[in-house]
Amino acid sequence: MGNTVAREDFEWVYTDQPHADRRKEILAKHPEIKALMKPDYNLIWVVVLMVLAQLTAFYLVKDLDWKWVVFWAYVFGSCISHSMTLAIHEISHNSAFGNSKAMWNRWFGIFANLPLGLPYSISFKRYHMDHHRYLGGDGIDVDIPTNFEGWFFCTRFRKFIWIVLQPFFYAIRPLCINPKPITRLEIINLLAQLSFDVVIYYLWGVKSIFYMLAGSVLGLGLHPISGHFIAEHYMFLKGHETYSYYGPLNLLTFNVGYHNEHHDFPNIPGKSLPLVKKIAAEYYDNLPQYNSWIKVLYDFVMDDTISPYSRMKRQLKGEVKQD
Repeated sequence: MGNTVAREDFEWVYTDQPHADRRKEILAKHPEIKALMKPDYNLIWVVVLMVLAQLTAFYLVKDLDWKWVVFWAYVFGSCISHSMTLAIHEISHNSAFGNSKAMWNRWFGIFANLPLGLPYSISFKRYHMDHHRYLGGDGIDVDIPTNFEGWFFCTRFRKFIWIVLQPFFYAIRPLCINPKPITRLEIINLLAQLSFDVVIYYLWGVKSIFYMLAGSVLGLGLHPISGHFIAEHYMFLKGHETYSYYGPLNLLTFNVGYHNEHHDFPNIPGKSLPLVKKIAAEYYDNLPQYNSWIKVLYDFVMDDTISPYSRMKRQLKGEVKQD
């Protein structure tokens, strides 16, 4: 239970970004994939329905016993909340309204953020673009754990706690690794969120607020969907830094499991990523892949050779441009 994992540092690599090279090769062989680079307007209606579903839930839990508030926060609220963070992920790539209406996507992201309870959308967009441009970049990609996380969360029990606390690390890590000046849109995101929270509290009380916040924290922590945080880039196999998942939870997560496909083509909406895999099957079928995020979580905790250090990290060269 308390065995210490063997890894004591990140896997440092000095290669260029692998996804850009594969994208060029695939497009040269399958130019028809370019037709998939267009907005997914259905995303707009799905997000609106998800917001309405959570508003309905806020109303329905306001008079429940606390045990049922907690129950529904985990069973239903956590799924909607985590799914909404992945809708925001889609919106950050301008998938809702297209690149020509970038600001429409930013405003829509703030709207999608409302049922999460905490401001998230605008800051996520800024840091997530860095993750795509500079995957594993030292001091830039805040998806990479800190040295403290790798050093301290080195036993099975501590790795379990790390999974439970993932939403807190994702919130704090950017401030430690790559703090950025606050922008006007981030202030608007914050003010809109606080106003929404106050209205929900005024209308329906503390249980609705608890349901909202608990659903977000629980959904991003010890939850089956949270397996994608680890499945995407943690090296269960040496030399492979991005992994795809082709299981049923893609239905709730806008196909974020198609992660090699997503990094190869970040401007293709999640809805179309299965088509990318089908068209360019020779590039994806033989890559390491998962069919269970729950098993990923279990293996991460129980495998003594895997830890937060199990990531590829790059020393970036040349000029770095950030959002």
